[in-house]
Amino acid sequence: MDSGGGDYLKLFVDETSFYNRIVLGNLLPAYASWESLPRPLQTWLRNCIGGTALYLFSGFLWCFYIYYLKRNVYVPKDEIPTRKAILLQIYVAMKAMPWYCGLPTLSEYMIENGWTRCFSRISDVGWPAYLVYLSIYLALVEFGIYWMHRELHDIKPLYKYLHATHHIYNKQNTLSPFAGLAFHPLDGILQAVPHVIALFLVPTHFTTHIALLFIEGVWTANIHDCIHAKVWPVMGAGYHTIHHTTYRHNYGHYTVWMDWMFGTLRDPEDDESKKVM
Repeated sequence: MDSGGGDYLKLFVDETSFYNRIVLGNLLPAYASWESLPRPLQTWLRNCIGGTALYLFSGFLWCFYIYYLKRNVYVPKDEIPTRKAILLQIYVAMKAMPWYCGLPTLSEYMIENGWTRCFSRISDVGWPAYLVYLSIYLALVEFGIYWMHRELHDIKPLYKYLHATHHIYNKQNTLSPFAGLAFHPLDGILQAVPHVIALFLVPTHFTTHIALLFIEGVWTANIHDCIHAKVWPVMGAGYHTIHHTTYRHNYGHYTVWMDWMFGTLRDPEDDESKKVM
């Protein structure tokens, strides 16, 4: 596989062009001549539209299900966040969204120019190698996000000027799925940077990388809904709610392993047992 050859790099360009046509071609007015825009601007615009749509759609759907269809089933009525709190979270996330979308735009630009170790087709490496590479990629991302998140707490200026924006949501009745992207723009970017750094360290399937970046929007909604799913070793909302209330535990992203390895894990089951006692 020669991922640096011009013909091979064209596969990445063709794929991103396909995504642009799906989003920009179908969602922008017919008279909007988006195809004449510089390619990075097309990519950024597509990411903005797609990211915003995913954030709002998944957030509203999630809130409608847990706060209305299943009222008092998953979240007690007195712990449902107010409409004002939810609207503030949406406002903060929407201000940051154009900045967030710069990161996947940059990663696509680097991939299209052959600067990373991305490959276009799973058949280029085979399924066994793909799964091994994906496992390494996810482990690197988990490690990177854990330490980035932890340093955003431990380095006081970073917490004060960046991460504190997110931690104003520190009780169950202020957390909602919409809090998942309610960050200072630089904070959100820093926590996603491990996804991009990993591209230079391990061969990565391009479509999988793009999918994982956008799945982040759904995942962050999930871990802010305060519902403990009890699926070990997943770092679900039960763990992340503790993070928002203690500030010193459960920095991990997808799993509990990094917190377990570095001594910052706090289990919601243990907290519940102490409350009963």
